[in-house]
Amino acid sequence: MPVDQPSRPGPQKPDFTGAEEPFALFARWMAEAESLEPIDPNAMVLATVDAQGAPNVRMILLKGADERGFVFYTNCESAKGLELAAAPSAALLFYWKSLHRQIRMRGPVEPVGDAEADAYFASRSRESRIGAWASSQSRPLVARARLEEAVAQYAARFGDGDVPRPPHWHGYRVVPLEIEFWQSGAHRLHDRIVFRRSGVKSPWVKTRLYP
Repeated sequence: MPVDQPSRPGPQKPDFTGAEEPFALFARWMAEAESLEPIDPNAMVLATVDAQGAPNVRMILLKGADERGFVFYTNCESAKGLELAAAPSAALLFYWKSLHRQIRMRGPVEPVGDAEADAYFASRSRESRIGAWASSQSRPLVARARLEEAVAQYAARFGDGDVPRPPHWHGYRVVPLEIEFWQSGAHRLHDRIVFRRSGVKSPWVKTRLYP
């Protein structure tokens, strides 16, 4: 029979003292992850549900975080875009192996403003902006050559001029009602703190959880 191996001790438990709301704590953990994680410290799992109520999950990148919520961008006609249009609620998960930490959250999803989406789109490389026009994200692709042809066509269309944000490409903000911070501990005695609120305008309630 498989033998349960002793769990590897993680780093010292984080100091939760004085953290009565989760956004400052998230910012501190993210800053520490950015200094230690070698690749995409802003990578996160996004979970949605499809029209049948079945869960769907994928890795994406966080592109903004403040007290309003957590922002990402995508093609609105992609699978996740269509799922969020039908059921505007989602869960996120961050996991930083080097820190032995994870953060998970869930709540309603709302679109970001056009000005915010335009500003972020303009910050992307020209090639990425053209790719946003060329890709019919999540839909069947007969051959990669078709995608490359579409990229070439849009590159020719825009020439040396500006590449505007496509009407089907937008940003989403997850407005969390629950955020849990998890720190690995020796012998599976992990440290867990969860913040919950009943509504976006309601105060946070902090609770420590059993591992």
